Amino acid sequence: MKAFYSLLSLLFILTITSCKNDTKSTVKDTQQTITAEKGIQNIEVNIEGMTCEIGCAKLIESKVSKLEGVTVSKVSFKEKTGIFTFDASKISSEEIVKNINGIAGGELYKVIEIKTVQ
Repeated sequence: MKAFYSLLSLLFILTITSCKNDTKSTVKDTQQTITAEKGIQNIEVNIEGMTCEIGCAKLIESKVSKLEGVTVSKVSFKEKTGIFTFDASKISSEEIVKNINGIAGGELYKVIEIKTVQ
């Protein structure tokens, strides 16, 4: 009986470890494909006025991600930056900046620098 439980445990462990999917490379491949398409651009912006990660950074990230043409929206509270990937045929970097500056009536956040990144 002890051998049966040992064999069953070993089989269970092998099943669990063999089912592991490596999605990291899939995400990287997808981002490279999106970037390679015509009209896709990346910008990095410095944002003033963020006071917390959950409220401020996530709010900006969420609002920008809902804009038509934006495919990637990542805001770092620690770095005070946002990185956005977008289709330039649908939205411009100026429109993204205008949207960030206009959150909460334009009272809280201000983009102070824009850089185009590859």
